[in-house]
Amino acid sequence: MSDGDKPREALRADAARNVGLIREAALGAFRGRGLDTPLAQIAAAAGVSKATIYNHFGGRPGLIDAVITELVAGELYPAMEAARAEPDPWLRIAGWVEARRDLQYREPAFTDAMMGNYPEATSLATLASAVTAFTTRIVKDGHDAGVLRRDLTASDLFWADVGNGLALREMRIPTRRDYNRRTRQFIDGLRLRG
Repeated sequence: MSDGDKPREALRADAARNVGLIREAALGAFRGRGLDTPLAQIAAAAGVSKATIYNHFGGRPGLIDAVITELVAGELYPAMEAARAEPDPWLRIAGWVEARRDLQYREPAFTDAMMGNYPEATSLATLASAVTAFTTRIVKDGHDAGVLRRDLTASDLFWADVGNGLALREMRIPTRRDYNRRTRQFIDGLRLRG
């Protein structure tokens, strides 16, 4: 029986299976390597053709949209909520920066998400917008409360994260202990000194 003779439900089952395989392969490929992992590698890991990725997801932006929640957004939105619930303005900013750097250490896709390399991925653009708005808000709150350096901007935190993420990607990754120590030093440098 040729593909053209297969019952419609069998094709749907094959398509659903392929979508699942592609999603799992994308998660595995993007984790540890970032969102620019070649689609050919993802297709090979899923056991499908690159054309199948385009057929089901429309290309890289659609594939990113399909997995970004599991990679990054599923941790960033709860981190924003945790920071939002913190009544102390200093602990709010410190917790938010620490959560971002922790995710960055574990997930290179976070740096890709921040850098906006894939503007066609709508969920990625939505996430970047939410992170920017939230960071801008808590930086203002920190300034208003007199706990944050007056010259610090949300843009400064963005560029610090980009620099940190690129260093993690291009250089030898530090031990978790060293990374956490440096994160504490970085956060301490954000505090307004009286």
